[in-house]
Amino acid sequence: MEQNILKCVFVLDANDNSPIFTQSVYRVPVPENASKGTVILTVSATDNDKGANEEVVYSFSQHTDSASSLFNMDPHTGEMSVIGLLDYEKVKHYEIDIEATDKGGLTDTSKVLIEVTDLNDNAPVISIISLSNPIPENAAPETVIAMLNIKDLDSGKNGEVNCFISPHLPFKIKSSSTNFYSLISDDVLDRETIPEYNITITAKDEGSPSYSTNKTINLRISDVNDHAPMFPQHFMTAYIIENNSPGMSVLSVKASDRDSGNNARISYFLDDSQLNGMSASAYFSVNAESGEILAVRSFDYEQTKEFQIRVKAQDGVIQDQNDNPPQVLYPVQTADVGYLVTKVVAVDVDSGQNAWLSYKLQKATDRALFEVGLQNGEIRTIRQVNDKDAVKQRLTVIVEDNGQPSRSAAVIVNVAVADSFPEVLSEFTDFTHDKEYNDNLTFYLVLALAVVSFLFITCVVVIISVKIYRWRRERVFYKSGGNLPVIPYYPPLYADVGGTGTLKPAFSYEVYGTTDSRKSDIKCMLLNSKS
Repeated sequence: MEQNILKCVFVLDANDNSPIFTQSVYRVPVPENASKGTVILTVSATDNDKGANEEVVYSFSQHTDSASSLFNMDPHTGEMSVIGLLDYEKVKHYEIDIEATDKGGLTDTSKVLIEVTDLNDNAPVISIISLSNPIPENAAPETVIAMLNIKDLDSGKNGEVNCFISPHLPFKIKSSSTNFYSLISDDVLDRETIPEYNITITAKDEGSPSYSTNKTINLRISDVNDHAPMFPQHFMTAYIIENNSPGMSVLSVKASDRDSGNNARISYFLDDSQLNGMSASAYFSVNAESGEILAVRSFDYEQTKEFQIRVKAQDGVIQDQNDNPPQVLYPVQTADVGYLVTKVVAVDVDSGQNAWLSYKLQKATDRALFEVGLQNGEIRTIRQVNDKDAVKQRLTVIVEDNGQPSRSAAVIVNVAVADSFPEVLSEFTDFTHDKEYNDNLTFYLVLALAVVSFLFITCVVVIISVKIYRWRRERVFYKSGGNLPVIPYYPPLYADVGGTGTLKPAFSYEVYGTTDSRKSDIKCMLLNSKS
């Protein structure tokens, strides 16, 4: 009988198979705002071995270490997760090599392509390339004010931008090319109405949610001289008392201009019209800057009671040319009819009608040229002075009071007709009477001074000489007193008392003198010779 024996043979697995990834390339999109820990992919590899030999470990290849800071691979599950911040605008995709390794060290590799998808996380950026500021108020429509560049780092709809400005403004935005825009004028501008504008430019993308950016331009409108000066009133009235001083201020005019700067700088001019047959500038002048009107000459109410002059106001800066000589307001260079030459002023210490004075012209070189005011003593011209008149004019004015009988006084007024002050001075110094009088007076003063000086010096010399003479005589007598013999001296009319001659009668003189030599007295007394 046969006996069969059953034997079981167990074949042990050998690690003779490598892991194999299910995909050679894995592609996965990841949004850029993916939070940390988000699993973006799970990879898988199979191994035909059994037991421990089929266990696989997942990891990044060594040459993809740069991705290890952003992503993580679970070695057991094959899950890949985000551990860093993804930014589409910086890196849009990643390529990562991964490995699957079994216990025996056999490996397989695969690629993971990560595409970072864009989110609308950036607002548009507005850059001003050029700007014309200010612009003139007369700028025509379609004038380019600014060039703009607008960018959005997002993509697709998120990067598409619309640009516009505030409504109801005389400006508009025009697209010139991709990402470039122009800010241009769209209407007539008027600085006097609106001198400046705040233009807000808005750039808005089409993302969801949408982002927008604003930028404001302060645009100034420069002035153009498009307005004329205006006076607040068309007529002005001023009053001035006659016999005024030349150069006296009559009134001031003031105009306004809606423009600004130099366009509003106003200059005033006198309209050169005719007044009494003469130019208005012969009577008045106007200060170009202040508008002050001055009287060029003295006015006489009896001759002219009113003047009507026109003053023009002109704006803008006028470059002055030195085309006018200085104008002398006083004294007036042209003596016209009624010109005030001078005024005789007198006073009478009497009272009542005895002190009432009247003035009359008694004599004159040319009586047809001058007259004297009866009550005020003003000497004025009757007609216009011309070059045919005598240069030297002598007037004799009589001043009479109103007493009974009347008393009077006379004064001589010398008038020189000349074109300049040096000529006037020379003419006045040529009047012979005054010159001779002054010369004689000077001569006598000098002569008197010389005589007094001579007498004073003579007296001083005499006094000093006498003093020296007496001093020297005393010194000589003093030195000779002990050595020289004393010799008596007798005058010829006297005799020695010891002799036989007779002595003539002697007299005793008593003199009474005063400081006035005419009052001195002399008294003589006869003396007895025996005594």
